[in-house]
Amino acid sequence: MSHGRAPRRRFTLLAAPLAAAALALTLTACDSGDQTSGGGDTNFVTGNSGISTAPKGRRADAPKLDGDTVDGKRLDLADYKGKVIVLNAWGSWCAPCRLEAKYFKKVSEATKDQGVQFVGVNTRDNSRSNAQSFEENFGVTYPSFYDPTGKLLLRFPKGTFRLQSIPSTVVIDREGKLAARYVGPLDDVQLRKMIDPLIAEK
Repeated sequence: MSHGRAPRRRFTLLAAPLAAAALALTLTACDSGDQTSGGGDTNFVTGNSGISTAPKGRRADAPKLDGDTVDGKRLDLADYKGKVIVLNAWGSWCAPCRLEAKYFKKVSEATKDQGVQFVGVNTRDNSRSNAQSFEENFGVTYPSFYDPTGKLLLRFPKGTFRLQSIPSTVVIDREGKLAARYVGPLDDVQLRKMIDPLIAEK
């Protein structure tokens, strides 16, 4: 009897693309944000590279950011006043965060003598030990806030960080203004495109 075979075969053919779509969503879950204009009060405009920038003189103030780090120390972003600050939201659970970690390490070391300070914001990790293991495994030497519920990220203006879009990176200029933003993992070339123009600003 062949009556039962056709529906089963049709179900199998339909199930394959659905399974593939589900897998794709799973793989991109932690960088699910789009790369369109930031909106809000940030004045970000997105270029062809996906990097959003705000022109000098029209940049929004970065919020006050202070709290405990992954290793239990106190950190206040105000301590880095006068530096270009690269703020990266990441989680140890996030595969794209692991992909970009080596690039952040490389560029942080290459630019530290040019007045650039990298700072992480570890979010949605349910234990400090997971975050600490991530930093050890990837040789991260710059500090990271421990922000499991995303409270620090919520201090930023709308269109800057979104909790559902990790990793995300924001660059703050020497005057404490929000100058550039990118949603998703970055490599060293993209990072330099964000940072170098701000290093050169007078």
